[in-house]
Amino acid sequence: MPTENVSIPTSRGYQLAGSLELPVGAVRGAAVYAHCFTCTKQSRAAVEIARELAREGIATLRFDFTGLGGSGGDFGQAGFASDIEDLVESVRFLCGRYGNGLLLVGHSLGGAAVLAAAGMMSPGRIAAIATIGAPAEIPHVLGSIKGDLSAIERDGEGEVVIGGQRYNISREFLQKTAEIDLLGEVGKLHVPLLICHSPTDETVSVENAAKLFGAAKHPKSFLSLAGADHLLLDPHDADFAAGMIAQWAGRYLPMSGTVAAPAEGVVVASGEGRFGTEVRTTSHTFVADEPTNVGGNNAGPTPYDLLLSALGTCTAMTIKMYAERKNWPLDHVGVALRHERDHRNHPVAGDHFEAMDAGARIEALYRRITLSGDGLTSEHREGLLSVADKCPVHRTLTGELHIHTELASGIGDETDPQ
Repeated sequence: MPTENVSIPTSRGYQLAGSLELPVGAVRGAAVYAHCFTCTKQSRAAVEIARELAREGIATLRFDFTGLGGSGGDFGQAGFASDIEDLVESVRFLCGRYGNGLLLVGHSLGGAAVLAAAGMMSPGRIAAIATIGAPAEIPHVLGSIKGDLSAIERDGEGEVVIGGQRYNISREFLQKTAEIDLLGEVGKLHVPLLICHSPTDETVSVENAAKLFGAAKHPKSFLSLAGADHLLLDPHDADFAAGMIAQWAGRYLPMSGTVAAPAEGVVVASGEGRFGTEVRTTSHTFVADEPTNVGGNNAGPTPYDLLLSALGTCTAMTIKMYAERKNWPLDHVGVALRHERDHRNHPVAGDHFEAMDAGARIEALYRRITLSGDGLTSEHREGLLSVADKCPVHRTLTGELHIHTELASGIGDETDPQ
């Protein structure tokens, strides 16, 4: 996926470091991802989930909270209230690019932050919220801080260890972290909520998900991440969570950037990647791209892959249909294809040498067909092979083909070719 590094301005005078994961095809929505306590935007879950959401067409911003990673500010002075402010600033930044109706995704304490922040944003900014392993109470995070918290309350500041890292935190940090009534904030939400949690989460027990679910209003949903750990260190767990979130959120996102389905034929539209293109048929959508070695993102088949696929699939379908009509014992058809720009390498190319030497450009498609089935005779195989050249796509490619091109009068008119 294409990644764009961004800086998010804050009203507190410093910048938040962000990475915007962009879909290769058309953008059908946008999301802000909030990472777990003392993690950064570079944590495995943050990267995996943001990129998987992008693969599903959702441009996703992952950013570092105040004082973490590449963001400015002092983590030790910030506290949970600062995380909420960071989210408000990040949502404002992304809405400026994609408009209102964002998806908020929060992991662990980031999940609690998105739940608390949503109610402080302008109506319409947030379309839906998804949490992963979120605690039901903010003071829960204080249990993961190793240090003398009572001494910090008494002296005003002190050193602690969080997630293996040393930080100097203040009394204000502890107070701001403890004073939020999260369940009360959840009860005020008026946006769809998906709560994702693993029953085997040893850091934040699944009972927290039950409390959040009980406090929330409908529409609300629960997704079990059975077998996953709290940080989703297994990429398969992160991909599963992201894929399910994307499918669920698609019900609520504006999807204004999605290419409309044509009444007939195919429509393509360029996306955020260098070569990535969304392909839309009357009933299917997929992405075409180029390999990374030529500057693409390898997010889908290349144009020549699609050309070969058209010939191969049509060949297989035609052969199978013919065998069924003849009641021949064909069980399987395999078609392997490749494309070469220079036809000279083929044994039968001799007929074209003179034309190619004169400057003619003659390319070639090579097709190898495998037929299997108990009882297939040599006569059957010869008959089926002869049918291959009669498939409609083969006839189109080898017949006289005209391509008529015109410039559409306006944006979006490409959906109705005449």
